[in-house]
Amino acid sequence: MKKGRIILILLCLSQAVWAQEGSSIFNFLKIPVSAHAAALGGDNVSLKLDDPTLIFGNPATAAQINDMSFNLNYMTYLGDTKVVSASAVKVFSVRHTVGLTTRLFDYGSMDETDENGNVIGSFSAKDMALSALYSYTMGNGLVGGASLSFINSKYAEYSATSVAVDLGLHYYNDSKDFSAGLVLKNIGTQISSFYDDRTEHLPFDLQAGITHKIQHAPFRFSITLKDLTRWSQNYYFNPEGKNSLGRKIFNHVVVGADFLPTDNTYIALGYNVRRGNELKAAGAGHGAGWSFGGGLQMAHFKLGISYAKYHVDVSSLLFNLSYSL
Repeated sequence: MKKGRIILILLCLSQAVWAQEGSSIFNFLKIPVSAHAAALGGDNVSLKLDDPTLIFGNPATAAQINDMSFNLNYMTYLGDTKVVSASAVKVFSVRHTVGLTTRLFDYGSMDETDENGNVIGSFSAKDMALSALYSYTMGNGLVGGASLSFINSKYAEYSATSVAVDLGLHYYNDSKDFSAGLVLKNIGTQISSFYDDRTEHLPFDLQAGITHKIQHAPFRFSITLKDLTRWSQNYYFNPEGKNSLGRKIFNHVVVGADFLPTDNTYIALGYNVRRGNELKAAGAGHGAGWSFGGGLQMAHFKLGISYAKYHVDVSSLLFNLSYSL
């Protein structure tokens, strides 16, 4: 394999964010699909809304989606990378809901070079995931959900394939405007790997969160805890060598707030502590870790947009468009 291709493949493998553990593949799965969740810091498993983009974060939220809902999403990302995703939800009964989702990172065509930097051809690189999900309403505000995903990454002639499961719970109490979620993400194994003599880990993540709307006030707050199985000292990179218990705990926190000027609109602001710390350590300026956005949520039509920084060199806009028949 040529030197130029090695460098480009390694760049693709690290495409998601400045992840310090660096021990997993398919890190594109960490990039949010929901503009609302992205505006609230990038991770949210507890929102209770008729928003089909939220099922990418917690399959149990499918129970809140209208029958025959369809969704298309687009994100601006590094260079000419195309990031698109879509979902469809079908309600079969009061208790049973199913859905399909897909997401694609297409990095386009890149030059292949020899050890002297001479262009000798080109190759393409892609990440994709296709998922089927099911949610079951247990009663008393509790819903369970699961999704099964087929995941594939292909960089030139090198590819890796996995199957993974997400397991989620969602609880809501409408009288108190309170909801909570718990999700185990990316539980799975590789079918094939980039290297014959080595297998890689999927980006497993245990997340829990709550959302609460202040009664008689147009504000809703969310807090999400992520990566709850990783508490090692190496989890948080600090260039000054300081790594107290308090720093490690807060590094798992994502906070967000919604301002609800009307019943059909929202303006959201969020902060992801870990992302902010990592981007600052990598040289990002002010605003690292912050995100914001807004949206329109009608009965049959929904539109969302968010702004966030997932890479030290570029900021991203995420657009959601959803429609229910």
